[in-house]
Amino acid sequence: MAEGASQDLLLAAAFVSDAQYNRNIPFRTSPEAVRLYYLYNHWIMRTVTYFFIFLNLSLAVFEEPAVYPLPFLVTSLIEVLCLLVFFGRLTHFAKVTLRNVFWKDTKNICIMVAILLSLTDLAIYGVLRMYNMRSIRWSRIVRPIFLINFAESRQIRRAFRSIRNTLPEITYVFLLFMFSLLMFSLMALKLFGERNLQTAEGLPYFKNYLEIVFDLYVLVTTANSPDVMMPAFDFSSWYALFFIAFVIVNTYIFMSLFLAVVYNNYKKHLKNEIRKLAYMKHRKMIEAFNLLKEEEGAQFVVREARWKQLVKLVAPDISNSHRELLLCISDNEQKGFIDKKSFVQLADLLNIQVITLKIRSHPLGQWMPRVYKSAVSRFLRSMVRHRGFVWTYDVIILINAIFIALDEETPYISYAEWVFLALYIIEILLKVYTYEPRAFFGKNQFWNWFDTLIIFAALTATVLNTTLKSTTKYNSQQILDIVFILRVLRLIRIVDSIQRFRVIMNTLINIVPTMLTFGGLTLVVYCVFAIIGMELFHGKIQFFPASSNVPHALECGNPALKDSLFARGKYCKNNFNNFASSFIVLMELTVVNQWHDILCGGRSRLEPAKLYFIAFHIVMVIIIVNIFVSFILEAFFVEYSLEKSEVETAIEQKIQELGMGVQEDELQQEQLLDNMESAEHDLEGEGGTKPQSKGLVFKIASKRYRTVDALLQRMFEAEIPLEDEGPSFDEILNLSPTAAVPSNLTLENTA
Repeated sequence: MAEGASQDLLLAAAFVSDAQYNRNIPFRTSPEAVRLYYLYNHWIMRTVTYFFIFLNLSLAVFEEPAVYPLPFLVTSLIEVLCLLVFFGRLTHFAKVTLRNVFWKDTKNICIMVAILLSLTDLAIYGVLRMYNMRSIRWSRIVRPIFLINFAESRQIRRAFRSIRNTLPEITYVFLLFMFSLLMFSLMALKLFGERNLQTAEGLPYFKNYLEIVFDLYVLVTTANSPDVMMPAFDFSSWYALFFIAFVIVNTYIFMSLFLAVVYNNYKKHLKNEIRKLAYMKHRKMIEAFNLLKEEEGAQFVVREARWKQLVKLVAPDISNSHRELLLCISDNEQKGFIDKKSFVQLADLLNIQVITLKIRSHPLGQWMPRVYKSAVSRFLRSMVRHRGFVWTYDVIILINAIFIALDEETPYISYAEWVFLALYIIEILLKVYTYEPRAFFGKNQFWNWFDTLIIFAALTATVLNTTLKSTTKYNSQQILDIVFILRVLRLIRIVDSIQRFRVIMNTLINIVPTMLTFGGLTLVVYCVFAIIGMELFHGKIQFFPASSNVPHALECGNPALKDSLFARGKYCKNNFNNFASSFIVLMELTVVNQWHDILCGGRSRLEPAKLYFIAFHIVMVIIIVNIFVSFILEAFFVEYSLEKSEVETAIEQKIQELGMGVQEDELQQEQLLDNMESAEHDLEGEGGTKPQSKGLVFKIASKRYRTVDALLQRMFEAEIPLEDEGPSFDEILNLSPTAAVPSNLTLENTA
């Protein structure tokens, strides 16, 4: 009986953990499978998987054409090791999931196919290499599949699904845009083709229709403006009207229309996916409740002791005091049990970051109580706690920034640096005197650590530099410049002290995980295009030092580039000769400035180059960048327009009811806690109530979202009623991404 209860608790904890992190893996519920599932989701296993994924991707740096060449045997052994790890991870996944689910999952099939293709290609390439026959490593293009398709990369897969679901609407707009481009190109051919105009390079101007289409496509990105217009404009000023109309229609209207369509469709499909996630989360919490429920009168409940065991399993890192706080919220009336509605909210409660602050007295108050509690000491500490102290040092930082920009060789400027260093050291000493040292240098006190390290690094470097300059000719000014730049970064503290700026900062912090997701998406696209680019353009361009006497050095080693914009612009390093150079070129293409000049580097294969660069521009700039912009817009709307969620409000109310709260922008007098700085911004102020002398207090962090899914759900939670528990697992899993989850399905009619 006890063993069965323990197994139920372990299974319930797995359901709650999945609900907290929005994992949608239909795992087996046998005791052995549940333990394997815990191991599968362990952070060490996920870290190892990501390590080998990125190791596998980074092999392109060491393979021919290589940035840092390694023997083929070494790279092939590393690749085989990576593939074995991927196969082991996939086998582990197969052990914890249902067999029919595993074989129906497309991402598992993709991983297996990618492993087989990689091994086959590696074997073929190795055999051909033994006979000195050149071959293409075509399987390298499938390596990003491992980054996309493992279960840990659900955010990247969601981004790809958003792209896939948005493509139909984008296609219609793109076809209309191409029709406009072709029409304008035809007009340009008729207007300028027979006038014998020439470009600045002496080439015929707008004679070839396909060349006109490409030049006008580049003009949409403004990269060749106004160069492409000048021959016609020089001939007649009236021709400027043609290009003005073209830019208005295609650059401003159609490009804005692309963003509008992407944003509208992205939000629609994302909302449906998040509704699906929310229903799945509620369903998992109901499953966990059913495993632990006991009958209490006319209802089923979870006992307090059982609830505590569950939370300790799901969140072992939170403190006992934090756990008790969550219990007080879940069992608001102190009945000794948690009902179903309160239990379902547990996943949301665990996703709210609550900072626990321990009240401690200052050591000087114990060692020298008479001195530390004297009138002079109290006045000094109240002065440091006052907001005016922060403003004063903000002004000092601004003045110091101006001095750093001035000539360092001027004696008075050099002496001023010592004055500023002294002021910064005094600031740190006063804060340590006022604030309890262990709290001041707590693990969440980033700014305190940052200020202290920067100041003492500057002091050490300045003293060392002055000493060495007085005894030798050594000059470490470059080190000092770095330190001064880091010191200027303290200006961020000024930004953080302004409410509106703080909203923007909080938004940036909240979207960092999603920025990493889009970073992974960008990495996938860059890897694919970099590998294709190396196969198409490798060796077409060479870089030579300015003093080189190699023939055609000025033409980047390619006679076809003689007198080209590419060669005259000295763009020879912009090539596809290795993986790193390819990434740099793709970054330049993403920015789109001068990308038509970079295209000239493929002059010997101009038509493939045009198709390659246009394809990259469409995928990266028009689609992915616009989706990224769409998410940022939505995240800002959340921060600016939505109030705290119901769960956050419940936590804050309970904290205040228990008398254990501290406001974000208030600082209570006298006690150490009141003077501490939070992980986000100062808790300093001029008012407040006096807290208890000993114990703990809590506050909700400004950065409230532990996961990206939690932030996404926050965007649409107003449209997802808490009492709507949603359809069953199978119904949810079988929903299409574009189909909204029926809102009238509840637990009662789906059981």
